[in-house]
Parts: sequence; C-alpha cells; structure tokens
Amino acid sequence: MTKNRLKILGLNIKFARIKKGLSQEELAELINTSRTTISMIETARQNPTILKVIDISKVLNTDINELVKDV
Repeated sequence: MTKNRLKILGLNIKFARIKKGLSQEELAELINTSRTTISMIETARQNPTILKVIDISKVLNTDINELVKDV
C-alpha cells in the first residue's frame, strides 16, 4: 500500500515540476539536493521527508495539498 502512495506522490511532484517548466536538475538545485534524489522521489524509490515536500511545494509554487492529493 505504501509503495502505491509513494508512486502517486512522485507523479504529483513530477507533473507539478513539468508544469512549472523545470528539469529535475533545476528543481534539485533550487531545493539544495541532487537530481538523483528528485528522480528517486518521482519514481517512488525514496520516501521524502515532509520538509522536503514542503520545499518542493514552495519552489513549484504549488499548494502542498496538490502534491499529496490522492496519497
């Protein structure tokens, strides 16, 4: 069950990132992490901390509720 929830979160982040016109590398730089970390979050191979999700939502100018929608 948790894996599916991580997949949904990752897809929500990916779609918000693409909508904002950012690459994984650009998003990673803006939140002070690696591109690999962003990739792992988007593909549900890493469970991000709530603080990381907050940082992502701020950079993407997206309500955090949109990122966790259907999770």
